Amino acid sequence: MNLREASQYLGISPDTLYKYLGESKIPAFKLGNRWRFKKDLLDRWMERKSEHTLVVDSKSKRLVKNTVKG
Repeated sequence: MNLREASQYLGISPDTLYKYLGESKIPAFKLGNRWRFKKDLLDRWMERKSEHTLVVDSKSKRLVKNTVKG
């Protein structure tokens, strides 16, 4: 998918996606002079990112590490 499609798929702006590309934070490759993204790699990237996020504990209402494992 191209940059516009990837940004829509991820729910982020193209500018944010360009920022991630510049920081080498997201899996992508160039085909000619255009960035391309593979859906399965984006899905795996999102899965890894979600494992390292903070969530609100429903009982204590405090932020805790997400412990969900796939």
